Amino acid sequence: MISLTDSVSAAAVASPLITEQPPAIDYALLSPMLVIFAAGVVAVLIEAFAPAARRHSVQLGLALASVLGAFVLTVLQVGAMPDAEPGMAPEEVAGVTTALNSVAIDRPTLFLQGTILVLSFISLLLIAERRTGESAFAAQAATVPGSEEERSHVLAGSRHTEVYPLVLFALLGMLLFPASNDFLTMFVALEVMSLPLYLLCGLARRRRLFSQEAGVKYFLLGAFSSAFFLFGIALVYGYAGSVNFADIHEAIGTGGSPLFVGGTATPLLLVGIAMIGVGLLFKIGAVPFHNWKPDVYQGAPTPITALMASSVLVAAFGALLRVFFMAFGASVDEWRPMLWVVAILTMVLAAVVAVTQRDIKRLLAYSSVVHAGFVLTAVVAATPDGLAGAMFYLAAYGFTTIGAFAVVTLVRTHENGPEAADISQWAGLGRTSPLLAGSLALFLLAFAGIPLTSGFIGKFAVFQAAVSAGATPLVVVGVLSSAVTAFFYVRIIVQMYFREPEGSGPSVIRAGAVTGSVIGVGVAATLFLGVYPTPVLDTLLPQPVQAAVEPGTATEDGFTR
Repeated sequence: MISLTDSVSAAAVASPLITEQPPAIDYALLSPMLVIFAAGVVAVLIEAFAPAARRHSVQLGLALASVLGAFVLTVLQVGAMPDAEPGMAPEEVAGVTTALNSVAIDRPTLFLQGTILVLSFISLLLIAERRTGESAFAAQAATVPGSEEERSHVLAGSRHTEVYPLVLFALLGMLLFPASNDFLTMFVALEVMSLPLYLLCGLARRRRLFSQEAGVKYFLLGAFSSAFFLFGIALVYGYAGSVNFADIHEAIGTGGSPLFVGGTATPLLLVGIAMIGVGLLFKIGAVPFHNWKPDVYQGAPTPITALMASSVLVAAFGALLRVFFMAFGASVDEWRPMLWVVAILTMVLAAVVAVTQRDIKRLLAYSSVVHAGFVLTAVVAATPDGLAGAMFYLAAYGFTTIGAFAVVTLVRTHENGPEAADISQWAGLGRTSPLLAGSLALFLLAFAGIPLTSGFIGKFAVFQAAVSAGATPLVVVGVLSSAVTAFFYVRIIVQMYFREPEGSGPSVIRAGAVTGSVIGVGVAATLFLGVYPTPVLDTLLPQPVQAAVEPGTATEDGFTR
């Protein structure tokens, strides 16, 4: 039993020091995020004061310029990172922390942020596309669907330019999410990323009620998962006496904060890890926290679906990697069985359910769930190779999925009609639009992991890391799931090339320069990363310095605590 004197002494040791000195903040390290934040604030002012006729062009130019500028600053930071030299400790190579150790800037973070910025830039091009005088977004979101007021806005050609500041603020959260070095900062980043997305999902121009339902469902389930995440943070704080990842890692090594002796607080830690895991696994759409994904992907405007399937997924996995590698790296034996179960359920259940899907966007949503299971195999490995494989997979999948959704925006049921949702409506596309069908076929083959595509290299990287870590049974499940997913990918290809269309077949909108560029970038990235992935794989992380490190502590993988 702990005496009152011991408790007071422990509390005195654990209490923070009072200081009158301001915190040291390196604004240069935070410059990419500050650029996006400033652009978001300016975009709000533009909405308030700029003339309606010029608002769209100004908003689009500001958004693209800010994302491009943030990417340039990120690349400059990569060049400033020190390389490993003989005699240097791993923590000297990894990176630095700033803002009272609440933000960590290291090579993995910079790679993830750079990937998010590139994918967001491409998504913004899709968002800006206007075909036959209309965009993918509602003319006025505040109007009742089907009302006379909505019809008047449509006839007047109203444009929903509030989309751009919402995307910028969501992007700010995405950049901060994988860079967070304590749980409070990570929770703030989670909410900054999520709240704009809840709104964006309900702004589709067509099928307005279905789109609003998707937004409400995403909001309710997202709030529920955030509650789990926050309660898990409270439990981990009770265990470690801190929310900082380095302090939590150290507390796990010593059996908890000074208030606990003899490992009596281990159940507190385990429940906290489980609840934090629920919040993070919800964001990546892993089973059994995936039910929101098909409905939201189907109901949201397709450009927003592309943004969520690429940039948001990269940010969510980046946060999950940082939490489980850094904060909970010393307890890998405790959380690894949980991720084993989640990864197996994710790969098997989503693959089986996807076979029954007829809607193209729902099918791609379940495909995203399966791919999340593949990436989880690398997280289970808990090694530097696993981290590198996961990051490569996320980047490769991001380019491929944006290209696939860009194709979806062009195929319609009939002229000036809605997007062709049912797979049967894609019959004959290979004859009427061979280039478009060929691009989608390439993306589907990459999803299936066919050689000479980025998907094959990504799967090989994550599966190899899992085998090296002793998770061979997990890889066997992954290979079998890949075989199942290949069936429904090939089914779409068969529809496009070997099925006779009903009537005149699908109507294809002529791809403008914007959408054509997005598809072209997706095809180029899919082929380049599949044929020549070495430059990316070799530069993901610095060469690790030889050091005596226990497996799972993740001190030589490039992360910074």
